[in-house]
Amino acid sequence: MSYLKPLFKHPRLPKNKLGYTLKEYEGSLSTLCAGCGHDSISAAIVQACYEMSVEPHKVAKISGIGCSSKTPTYFLGNSHGFNSVHGRMPSVATGASMANKDLLYFGVSGDGDSASIGMGQFVHVIRRNLNMVYIVMNNGCYGLTKGQDSATADQGSKSKAGSINPFQAIDLASMAIELGASFVAQSFSGDKQQLVPLIKAAMQHKGFAFLNVISPCVTFNNNPGSTKSYDYVREHIEATSTLDFVPEMPEIKASYESGQSTSLALHDGSLVQLNKLATDWDPENRISAVNALQQARAKQEILTGLLYVNSEWKDLHGVLNTYHMPLNRLDESDLCPGEENLLSINASYR
Repeated sequence: MSYLKPLFKHPRLPKNKLGYTLKEYEGSLSTLCAGCGHDSISAAIVQACYEMSVEPHKVAKISGIGCSSKTPTYFLGNSHGFNSVHGRMPSVATGASMANKDLLYFGVSGDGDSASIGMGQFVHVIRRNLNMVYIVMNNGCYGLTKGQDSATADQGSKSKAGSINPFQAIDLASMAIELGASFVAQSFSGDKQQLVPLIKAAMQHKGFAFLNVISPCVTFNNNPGSTKSYDYVREHIEATSTLDFVPEMPEIKASYESGQSTSLALHDGSLVQLNKLATDWDPENRISAVNALQQARAKQEILTGLLYVNSEWKDLHGVLNTYHMPLNRLDESDLCPGEENLLSINASYR
């Protein structure tokens, strides 16, 4: 397969506020299997960054090992990237963020990379509320090593080889809420209309934004009996609400009853469909969010959308009260406080 994309672009292609076309946000040609859900997620990231007019060189993509961790090559080719050790992406992302907090960090992982070998790192990056977008491309199998069940494969699901998984699945979205993630969402790679606004919202969130995206593996886990296949997800999906992302502008108000929907005109003249959640669901309440996930699971539904958000918690830089400038841009005058100040500091420890 060729790794080259044609350089020609039509002069009338639409451009964003920066004057960039969608092409400026693409990467190399994908070498994943045709129809892989991961490619749809990459396309959603490209679309979200283009529509948000993000400067590609101000983005850092960090990944681990696995099919999902190959995808940063396929989007935002003009951004920074680092392919780390299996399960250790959060450590690299933390170090990079501490050195340069001005970049937008995308952590790309898989269900094996995060729910198995990288589980400990996943837990602690949530605990620290690192300011990043953390996407798990969840297909319930190890696609890179011939389709064995991963830790997120549902109990009773059938693999392509015909074996039934006897173990309970790790629910990453529920775990993220329990551990204190300040933004938790769940989506499906085949639902671009929902996924793009969720990625936009995650990019704008100050703190750890976790997206668990079910992404069917067309080669090893798209068979009858799999609960991560395209057919199964489409038949069992249950969205929390119809979502859109509205950038910060003068306030638009609407008034309608709980459980009802309405159309609202946005600043650009487009319409957004709003669905008011029923009174027993509150995405700003951790207990309510966990209960909603567990109730959906009991009914064999896959709950998608924005599950939980908390904009009050400080991110890691806020907790540590780090310097206002990125550490990688500090010079000698910033790093050396001078002899007088050093003597004062030393005296305070006597």
